[in-house]
Amino acid sequence: MILAKSVYIGLGSNKGIKLQNLQDAVDAIYETIGTIVKISKVYNTAAFGFEGDDFYNACILVKTELKPKKLLKQLLRIEKDLGRKKPTSKGYESREIDLDILFYEDEIVDEKSLVIPHPEMHKRKFVLQPLLDIAMDIKHPKMSRSVEELMEECTDDSEIEPIKIWLKNPKKIYKFSEYNFIAIEGNIGAGKTSLATKISDDFNAKLILERFADNPFLPKFYKEPERYAFTLEMSFLADRYQQISDDLSQLDLFKDFMVSDYDVHKSLIFSKVTLPEDEFRLYRKLFYQVYKDIARPDLYVYLYQNTERLQENIKKRGRKYEKEIQDEYLEKINSGYLSFLRNQTELNVKIIDISDRDFIKKREDYLWLLNEINH
Repeated sequence: MILAKSVYIGLGSNKGIKLQNLQDAVDAIYETIGTIVKISKVYNTAAFGFEGDDFYNACILVKTELKPKKLLKQLLRIEKDLGRKKPTSKGYESREIDLDILFYEDEIVDEKSLVIPHPEMHKRKFVLQPLLDIAMDIKHPKMSRSVEELMEECTDDSEIEPIKIWLKNPKKIYKFSEYNFIAIEGNIGAGKTSLATKISDDFNAKLILERFADNPFLPKFYKEPERYAFTLEMSFLADRYQQISDDLSQLDLFKDFMVSDYDVHKSLIFSKVTLPEDEFRLYRKLFYQVYKDIARPDLYVYLYQNTERLQENIKKRGRKYEKEIQDEYLEKINSGYLSFLRNQTELNVKIIDISDRDFIKKREDYLWLLNEINH
């Protein structure tokens, strides 16, 4: 999964319904570029460098997987969609929306079509003041000055005044923080770890990831399933109990909720497929004895993918010990999950078919999935 970058974007409008233009830009950035982490106050400032109506200006912090040139291209598309026309003269003029990349992490880009950090930002109070709201300590990578220091040194004496209306963050429509504990489940290769990680990053959740990679019996099981099935399942039983007990008991006051890429009941689902009937009955007794006091998730999300997509995903991640996984095994696991979930009366379960979606590469699919979870 691509690591998201922190980008600061300046917004301005002095034509049409200015506040609505800014909000429309924020919404479009969220839909096509990435998650909006912070939004500054909106400030009223006089037109800079030309005669025109006052501007409304703001700054936002965005987490995006787009590289600088693709980010610029998307911002230009948003400007065009919101009504901005090509300039009719070489100087400044009024515009419905103006979107500028101010910082892209601490990267320096110096090309004909794109310069980062923005080359004029340190001279403009209408940029620095809203940026100060959300990035006071961020340092300019070329000037080695914090935003606060740049503001103090700025010689721009133009008036800047905050208005009393705030822009809305589009991600606030999702109500994840109403839950204490969300479990993301699915078959091998369904994308549960990727989704749990993205939700954790975007919505300030404590992330709980299953530590299956450290299990020494897993590669052996895929080579000789009959020999190592019981040993593997008992190992998982102990490991999952220890991990979930530790993670659920350690509260993080700075996080809004917890999200996990597994639910402990997957032990029953996998063991029913891998173990003979007599061993499974023994295992089930042990399971309920061990897990009788473990908290259940407030929301259980099952990501369904068909076998073909699961195999594609398994091959992409390239784990050697998974290369021998057969279609029949994946189909049994899927059936086991669905059978288990049909019989759950106490769990809040959402089964979502993502066989035709790619929420990792396509932001529209990720937002669709968030809507399905919150529906």
